[in-house]
This record gives sequence, C-alpha cells and structure tokens, in this order.
Amino acid sequence: MNLKGRSFLTLLDFTPEEIDGLLNLAASLKEKKKRGIPHRLCEGRNIALLFEKTSTRTRCSFEVAAADLGMHPVYLDPKSSQMGKKESIADTARVLGRMFDGIEYRGYGQEVVEALDRYSGVPVWNGLTNEFHPTQILADFLTIREHFGRLKGIRLVYFGDARYNMGDSLMVGCAKMGMTFVACAPEKYFPDAALIEKCRAIAAETGATLIFETDPEKAAAGADVLYTDVWVSMGEPEEVWAERIADLTPYRVTPRLMEIAGPDSRFMHDLPSFHDLNTTIGREIYEKFGIDCMEVSDEVFEGPQSIVFDEAENRMHTIKAVMAATLAGAGA
Repeated sequence: MNLKGRSFLTLLDFTPEEIDGLLNLAASLKEKKKRGIPHRLCEGRNIALLFEKTSTRTRCSFEVAAADLGMHPVYLDPKSSQMGKKESIADTARVLGRMFDGIEYRGYGQEVVEALDRYSGVPVWNGLTNEFHPTQILADFLTIREHFGRLKGIRLVYFGDARYNMGDSLMVGCAKMGMTFVACAPEKYFPDAALIEKCRAIAAETGATLIFETDPEKAAAGADVLYTDVWVSMGEPEEVWAERIADLTPYRVTPRLMEIAGPDSRFMHDLPSFHDLNTTIGREIYEKFGIDCMEVSDEVFEGPQSIVFDEAENRMHTIKAVMAATLAGAGA
C-alpha cells in the first residue's frame, strides 16, 4: 500500500486492499500506543483542521493523532477563517496549501472538500460532509474486526434515515469489503438511487449484498451489527423533528430488535446519541413530544452488546493511520 500524497475524500476512491491496509496500519499504531511505543512518523509537519461543523470525536481524534505522529495541528472554526465569506474556497485552499502539509475539513457539501483537494496541492481529509463520512467508517470497520475477527460476510443493518453521510458511507464501505448491508427505513429514507447502483456494481465484484427493507424485525433477524444514527443531521432546521419522529420511531433500536438479532450481535452508533434525557436537545424533545429517547433506547445503548465507545476510541487510531499513510507513506 502506497498512499503518500493521496487525499481521503470518500471510500469510493479506494480499493478493498487499500482499505484493508489502512485498517491494518490503524491496528498496528493502536498497539504501539497501548504499549507506549513512540510512532512520530510525521515529525515536524503542520496540519490545518477546518471545522464548519463542531465535533467532539473528530476534533479530538485529529488533534491527538497529530500529536502522536509528531505534528502540530491548527484548529480553525467558522469564526477563525474567512473561507467562503471574504475569501473563496479555492483561494483559501491555495493559501493553506502553502503553509500546511495536510488539511482536514468537516462541514457541509462534498464539493467543498473536493475543491480543497483540487486547489491546495496537499492531502485533504474528509472529517464529514453531508454526503460522506469516510473516517467514521474506518473506525467502525476496525471495531467490527476487533469483535468479530473479520469483515467479509458480516451483516450490518442500518436503522433510520439512510439518505445522508452515514447511510451512504456504510453502504459504500460494506460494498467495498464484501459485507451485507441492510438499510432499514421507510422507502423515502433509502439512499440515493444513483449511489445504490454504483454500490451494486462494486458489490458484484466483491461478493457484497445490498438489501433495502422496511420491516425492522425482518431486518434484525440474523444481523451481526445493528447500527443507527441521530434522526436529524447537523444544520437541518428544527421543523423536521416532528416529521422524523413520526416516521422513524418504529425504527428505533430496542431490546426487542437486539433479542431478534441474537446474543452475539453488537450495537453501534457514531455518536452523539439521544438515548436519554441528559442533553439539552434530549430534554427539549421530551418536553415537546413526550419521548425519553430517540434512535436507540437507553437499555440498548448502555447494554452489554453496545460497543459504541470502542468505536469512538477507534476514530483516533484510524484517523492516525490515514494521516500517516498519506503524509509519510506509512504501511502496516
């Protein structure tokens, strides 16, 4: 695997062998960190972290990974950058590319991260766009490998709104790695038809299976992983809450669905999660709609089959692998 100089915008750009190589590298770097073995593979480099959407896991993952690799990260939130306001994305990219060795972007349209890649001249990493969230999928797949020992043939069921970055990216990742991907939602919440067709073509080469199901209990049967995400994405208006709650409550991951899947199944969520009333939004939703959880019940989230915090930790290890591979040419 030689990814030096490459950007990481979507898993569509990578072969199954390259994805597997990144996972192997992440596992190796994770082991080194656990054993206290230094791995400053990118000593002296500088990276820019552009955040138009805030995040706990993504920011911390990039900053800790950068420090472990010997790099200096500079965090730029919307108030710290003129990108898109006083300065075009292309001009911003060309300025940052002269000062930094790599750029991370977390924000809105995929076209923004693609423009940063086109004009900066340095590796660009997608920390999340409306369309794709590839670093999260690497963390998910490393976690699945740790718990199941494999990816090939794993049946992953995504419950809820499958039209955005997580549904899209999980479908792409599963297609690439020969897994079974099930989108379980009302039909209007299925992924984009063009992306489905692209993933079907990939699946034909890898042996993956794509399934689109509206019955949650049918989808849960035989699942290795039950996966969900928040019902309203960052940046969407508050008015959509009522519609999503009405449409998606039947697709909440409950103890009943975990029981159908079986004791060897695992629950995953990319976080944050509205599984209780211990958040401002969770309390507001309870006061307006009378529900004490949304996409997953607290019993499942806190239960023995939940591996969400293994998954959260692995964001840092897989992001580290992406930066080490694309900046230093590192491989496992």
